[in-house]
Amino acid sequence: MNKRTIKDIDIKGKRVLVRADFNVPFDDEGNISDDNRIRAALPTIKYLLDNKAKVVLMSHLGRPKGKGYEKAFSLAPVGNRLKELLDITVTMAEDVIGESAKKAVENLREGEIVLLENVRFHSEEKENNLDFAKALSEFGDIYVNDAFGTAHRAHASTAGVAEYLPAVAGYLIEKELDIMGKALENPEKPFVAILGGAKVSDKIGVIENLIEKVDTLIIGGGMAYTFIKAMGYEVGNSLLEEDKIDLAKTLMEKAEARGVKFLLPIDTVVAKEFSPDAEYKSVQIKDIPADWQGLDIGPETCEIFGEEIKSAKTVVWNGPMGVFEMPAFAEGTKYVAKSMSECDGVTIIGGGDSAAAVDQLGFADKMTHISTGGGASLEFLEGKELPGVAALNDK
Repeated sequence: MNKRTIKDIDIKGKRVLVRADFNVPFDDEGNISDDNRIRAALPTIKYLLDNKAKVVLMSHLGRPKGKGYEKAFSLAPVGNRLKELLDITVTMAEDVIGESAKKAVENLREGEIVLLENVRFHSEEKENNLDFAKALSEFGDIYVNDAFGTAHRAHASTAGVAEYLPAVAGYLIEKELDIMGKALENPEKPFVAILGGAKVSDKIGVIENLIEKVDTLIIGGGMAYTFIKAMGYEVGNSLLEEDKIDLAKTLMEKAEARGVKFLLPIDTVVAKEFSPDAEYKSVQIKDIPADWQGLDIGPETCEIFGEEIKSAKTVVWNGPMGVFEMPAFAEGTKYVAKSMSECDGVTIIGGGDSAAAVDQLGFADKMTHISTGGGASLEFLEGKELPGVAALNDK
């Protein structure tokens, strides 16, 4: 990685303004239901504390209206969880750039933490308003971006503040860029990519970029039916993007011209309707009944995909194989996760639903790397430059 990191600068006694990704989910009682994103930020925070920095943390949470404080989106519960995990006092500011924040930062000593309120309480955050970014920058001597999950957004706290302060990467962004960067630039072969999820249109850039790099491209999920239709088969009531059929043909031709193995399902689990207790069965892709819909890859496809994954030296996966929220249609996603856990190569999960699936199924600790950013890892896989990374200082 050619960006400077926290290890490249002297932070002792300095105020370090850190953009973390604390956008965590909550249960109905208002408790944090999954603190993985908070835990992912701990290595950077601990390094700063151990090296006697004064740490000012900022993050967004959810989608507030941008018109000031909303209790439902307050970062206070995150502050409490940080206290538990780090076993030190975390001073929670009651605002973002107001009097409470100013006072908290003024009183901050070495080895202590202030957490600012949700940056999205200000509409200026998403607008990347430079006055707002400048106000934030006054809380730090150095800026650290460790929020890979929002690195694809050019917001005030992810890109704007880097205009005013020396800007470096934290451990999490460094790890994301190193592991995924190596997989894309210099992978150990065979390199297999698995793409799922609902729509081809969400993944066009990723497919086009990966066709140039992989040995095998595996397609599952709802997007597979547009390719199946492009091969001349009927897909019943399955998800279909009519306007992308020609594109699907072009992508398959491109893969063939480059000698890339392009694997699509050969059988599929179809259901009478989109419901967890619908009647379902497994059929060959040429036999999808007119009024049924495909909701998962079939058992034969699982075997073929699994063999390919297990023999790979580098595997990247983004997007489930079926409607994995419904147990009847989760088998394909489970099988892919299990196959990746049995692969001896480098295994990378590109954030989003795949990360949730691997976590739920208990395979998380078997993976080389699980990306913390869904949208960001997709754009990275597309070969795009991420604004939150581009804004950091080069080595």
